[in-house]
Amino acid sequence: MKVTVFSTKPYDRLFLDRAAARGVELRYSESRLSLDTAALAEGSEAVCAFVNDELSRPVMERLAQLGVRLVALRSAGFNNVDLEAAAEIGIAVARVPAYSPHAVAEHTMAIILSLNRKIHRAYNRVREGNFALDGLLGFDLNGKRMGIVGTGKIGAVLAKIAAGFGCRLLGHDIRPNPECEALGMRYVEREELFRQSDILSLNCPLTPETRHMISADTLPLLKPGVMLINTSRGAVIDAHAAIAGLKDGTIGSLGLDVYEEEADLFFEDLSNEVLRDDVFARLLTFPNVLITGHQAFFTREALDAIAETTIGNIVSFRDSGKPLHAVTVDYLAAKT
Repeated sequence: MKVTVFSTKPYDRLFLDRAAARGVELRYSESRLSLDTAALAEGSEAVCAFVNDELSRPVMERLAQLGVRLVALRSAGFNNVDLEAAAEIGIAVARVPAYSPHAVAEHTMAIILSLNRKIHRAYNRVREGNFALDGLLGFDLNGKRMGIVGTGKIGAVLAKIAAGFGCRLLGHDIRPNPECEALGMRYVEREELFRQSDILSLNCPLTPETRHMISADTLPLLKPGVMLINTSRGAVIDAHAAIAGLKDGTIGSLGLDVYEEEADLFFEDLSNEVLRDDVFARLLTFPNVLITGHQAFFTREALDAIAETTIGNIVSFRDSGKPLHAVTVDYLAAKT
C-alpha cells in the first residue's frame, strides 16, 4: 500500500520509517497538503496528514479522483478535516487518539513555570550580564486555584502535576473524570471556573462549542490578572480578544503553544523573513506573553506512539478496510 506523507520533517521520516510495516510504502513530501499540492498523492491509496494540512471538501474530492481511500492523521485533532465531505466521497479518516498525554501536560506546566518566574526573560538578561531582579517577581503556585477546561487524558495528567505543586483544582468538562475528582478537583460550570481560576489552562478539543471560548464576550468573566494557557487548539482563543485582555490587565500573562492562524507560521524557519501576521506580531511585543511553536507533543515517546498508531491505522485499513481509530461525523457530533 502506497502512502504519501505530507508536511514531512526529518523527525517524521525517522520515526515513521522505524514503525513502518512490510507492504507499506511511504513516500515523503515536505509540502503542506492543499488543493495545489494534492496531486503529489497520485498513485497512493492513502495520505498521511498533520495538523495544518488542508483537508477541505475540494481537497477531499481531488484526493478521491487520484484514488486515495484513506486519510491517516498523525495527530489527535481533526478540526482541519471536512468529515461530512469525507463520508460522502467515501474516504476513511483515522487519527491518533492518544500518544503521550504526559508530553503535552508537562509542556503546559513548563509554560506556567516559565511565565510565572519569568525564566525566558531572566535567561536573556543573564546572557547580557544583567543580574537585576526587578520585573522578575513571581508567585507561589501552592494554594493557587488552577482551572482546567477539558479533563481527558492530558487534563488529568496536568491535574496530577498541579496537585503536586499544591494547587487547588477546578475542572470543567461534559463528563467529570474520577481520577481528577480523586485529586480533589471540584467540577463547576465554565463561568464559575473562569471567575475563580488564578491559572486557567485550556486542554479541550476544538468544536463549535469551544471555538473562541475566550472572546470579547467572555473576557469580563475571567478573574482579573489570570494566567491563561492554551496548549489545545489555536481557535479556542480569539487572539484579538487576548490582546485586548492583555492591554487592560484582565489577562495577567498568556502562554500559547498553538495559534489560530498558525498554519503559515509554525513548523517552519521564518527567521529570515518578514512576519506578515500583524496579530501574532503584536502578541510577541508583550513581555508577559510566552509562545512556543506547537511543540508540546514533541517528545521521543510521543513521536514513537504517533508513528506506531499511524502505521497501525494504515495496516488495519489495508487488511480489513477499516482503520483502528476511525473518525466519523457521528463521532464529531458526540464530541459537541
